[in-house]
Amino acid sequence: AALQKLRGTSDLSAELEEMLAEQAAVKGQRAKNPWELFQNPALRWQLVSIVVLSSAMQLCGNDSMYFYAAYVFQEAGIPQDKIPYVVIGTGSCELITSVTCNMIIDYAGRRPLLLGGYIFMAGWAIVFMVALSQQTQISWMPYLSMACIFAYILSFGIGPAGVTGVLPTEVFDQMSRPAAYMICGSLLWFNLFLVGTAFPFIVKSLAHFCYIPFLVVCVCTALYVWFFLPETKGKSFLEISEEFRKRNFKTKTRAGFYKGPEEIKTTTL
Repeated sequence: AALQKLRGTSDLSAELEEMLAEQAAVKGQRAKNPWELFQNPALRWQLVSIVVLSSAMQLCGNDSMYFYAAYVFQEAGIPQDKIPYVVIGTGSCELITSVTCNMIIDYAGRRPLLLGGYIFMAGWAIVFMVALSQQTQISWMPYLSMACIFAYILSFGIGPAGVTGVLPTEVFDQMSRPAAYMICGSLLWFNLFLVGTAFPFIVKSLAHFCYIPFLVVCVCTALYVWFFLPETKGKSFLEISEEFRKRNFKTKTRAGFYKGPEEIKTTTL
């Protein structure tokens, strides 16, 4: 009844069937602790995926954009007493795009949103560094810097911010999800502290090119998503688990083909 109220429809047979199938798959198991996920080879790539994406959420430099926001807006000629409201506007953009992402995620898919978000962020980081380096030489560069701030935050909100939080639910079973979310949350706060502590020293060392480390993070994360993260859109948990199982246990044969443990056993027999 609660699920019918949440979904707004009485036809929940497919969803209930999937939930019951997942329940049957973990029958007799207990909830796992975070350290047990690191010891379980069957969860290797699921764990690597959430570690990479949760870390990239903070290491991509989105929060550091707010560090530059007041300076850029001041250089663009916005009155000093109006700058705090414009900075609030940048945060509102992130909120709006995150909500929008949750509305379109089932239509667009997880991988395209993540890929697009990190690729666009990498591109805007390059433009932003160029704009900062020419801020005092070209009169309209502050406006380009301001546009880059909004574009960077929008790219983050429409992709990584909206997608990363739902992935642990889709790639871990019911017994592993609480521990997976503990790991994700710990990484988010640790990396936020790391960026907040290190960013002033990065700015001092690299000046206008301080976004190079964040550019590298965005490019590497996009490559990881492209090569290693399967699409979870429209798939049941058991289908997603099967894809990760093949990746976790694949073994290369002499002929150069990859086989799972069942296929290897069958071939041997």
